[in-house]
Amino acid sequence: MIIYMYRVMCFTNRKLCDEDYIKRLTDIAYSEISATVLREKDLSEDEYYELAKKVNEIYKKAGKTLILHNFYKVAKRLDIDKIHLPLSVLESMNEEERAYFKILGASCHSIEDAVKAQKHGCTYITAGHIYATDCKRGVSPRGLDFLREITHKVDIPVWAIGGISMDNIEEVVSCGAYGGCIMSGFMKNDYETLKSNLFTYFS
Repeated sequence: MIIYMYRVMCFTNRKLCDEDYIKRLTDIAYSEISATVLREKDLSEDEYYELAKKVNEIYKKAGKTLILHNFYKVAKRLDIDKIHLPLSVLESMNEEERAYFKILGASCHSIEDAVKAQKHGCTYITAGHIYATDCKRGVSPRGLDFLREITHKVDIPVWAIGGISMDNIEEVVSCGAYGGCIMSGFMKNDYETLKSNLFTYFS
């Protein structure tokens, strides 16, 4: 099987990035990944707006997909119709607000979450965390059986998240996931490593 990088979604975390953050996002924008979710949870809405405005220009020039996170009003201000939300934020929005977005994703941690997300118009969800990860240190991963079950309960693409790498992405795809979300692999690796991972062969 060949898993191309269009089955990989980058989630950002500037605190993990050892080099200039904007340079790293530019490198990622010009790679072959499916999309980038600009996930900087600690920023205020105004701070996030300024960052998203700058990063959006980079992604527009590269012709790649940038998905904003959490701040759906910022997305509307910037005329970006792609957003990834915590389920609680998704549920707080009205139907008209949700309908604005052509790409609408939500983070799901249970079968119930996934069913709710689909009911509220999501075009995809993330499911996790699948493997042990430093981002959820001390919290047991939900594992592959959970991933298999959740992919059978919804009719929209499911992206596995949590501990995903190019070493295990074949495993999550074989369990029914559309692809995998990677954070540290993109934030920590140098650009040469990033380029070498444009696609990976599995036998």
